[in-house]
Amino acid sequence: MEQLVQPSDPTFLLTIAVFAIAALLVLIIKLKVHAFASLTIVSLGTAIATGVASEQVVPTMMSGFGGTLASVALLVGLGAMIGKILEVTGGAQVLADTLIGRFGKDKAPFALGIASLLFGFPIFFDAGLVVMMPIILSVASRFGGSPLKYALPSAGAFAVMHGFVPPHPGPVAAAEFLGANIGLLLVVGLLVAIPTWYFGAYLFGLYAGKKFDIPLSKAFFNGDTVVDEAKLPKFATVMSILVLPVVLICLDTGLHTLSVAGIIDGKTPLVEFLRMLGKTPVALLITLLVCLVVFAKDYGMAKLEKLCGDSLAPICGVVLVTGAGGMFGGVLRASGIGDALAGVLTDTGMPVIVA
Repeated sequence: MEQLVQPSDPTFLLTIAVFAIAALLVLIIKLKVHAFASLTIVSLGTAIATGVASEQVVPTMMSGFGGTLASVALLVGLGAMIGKILEVTGGAQVLADTLIGRFGKDKAPFALGIASLLFGFPIFFDAGLVVMMPIILSVASRFGGSPLKYALPSAGAFAVMHGFVPPHPGPVAAAEFLGANIGLLLVVGLLVAIPTWYFGAYLFGLYAGKKFDIPLSKAFFNGDTVVDEAKLPKFATVMSILVLPVVLICLDTGLHTLSVAGIIDGKTPLVEFLRMLGKTPVALLITLLVCLVVFAKDYGMAKLEKLCGDSLAPICGVVLVTGAGGMFGGVLRASGIGDALAGVLTDTGMPVIVA
C-alpha cells in the first residue's frame, strides 16, 4: 500500500506508533476490550493522528483488513473443517494408539508428540490439545509417571505447528505480508518446527517429567468421549489425509523450482494445472473433499455438514483479529510509520536479522 500522507518528522511518526501500541495494550489487557475492537479503534486513531486524509481513512483500513482476510480466512476455514472431521471421527486417537504400538511403551511420549505433529497440521493449538488430552491422560495412566512427560511433547508439537506451518493463521498472514511462497514457507516451517519441538518440548518434557512428579487426577476421566469406537478410521486413512495437502503444496513448489531451473517448461497447460492443484486453498479444498468422501459412508453427509459448520464458530474470532491486525499494518504503512521505523533502524547500522 502506498503512503497516503506527506512525509512527516520520523520522531513524530514513531511517537504516534509508540502511543498506538501502548493504547492497544491498555485496551486489551487493562480495559478488557476485545482485540478485534481494540485493533479497529487504534487503527482509526492512528490514521487520523498521522494525517491520513479523511476520505482515505476508511478505504485504508478496509484495504488492509480485506487484503489479509483474502488469504487467511479461506485457508484457516478449510483447515478447521478438516481438523474437526478428523477429531470427531477418532483420527487423533488412531494416530496416537498406532504410533505408541509401533514405538513401544518407553517411547510413548515421543509417539504422542509425533501424532500431535501430524494432527497439528490442520487443527489449531487449543482444539488439538483438547482432543489429545484424554488420550494423553489415558496413556499416562496406562504406563505411569508424571503426566508432564506425556503432555509437554504433545502440547509443544501443536504449538510449533500452529506457530510455524501453514495453514495456520500466523504463518499464512506472515507470508501474505512478506510476499513469501506458501510452499517454501511450508518446507522451511517444518525444518524449524521439528527441531524446536524435539529440543524445546520432547527433551524438556522428559526432564520435567522426572523433576516434577505430579499425581494424575481421576477427575480428568469423567468426561464422555464423542468418538464412536466402532467407526474408527484406519491409520493409513488418517495418514493419507494429513499427508495429501502437504504433497500437493510441495508439488507446486517443486514444479516451480524445476521451471526456474529450465528443466521443464513451466508454461505448458499440464504444468500450470498441476501447479494450480498445489496452491494452498485448492490443496486444502481437495483434502476436505477427500475427507467428505471417505467418512460419508459411516457418518452421512448431514453429520459431516454439521461438523464443518461447528468447526467455523471457534475460528471466527481468530480470523477477525488477524484481519484487524492486517488493518493496523495497512494504516502503519499508509501513514509512513513503517518507512520511518525502517529508516531509523537503517541509520543505527544494526544487522537486518536483529532489526
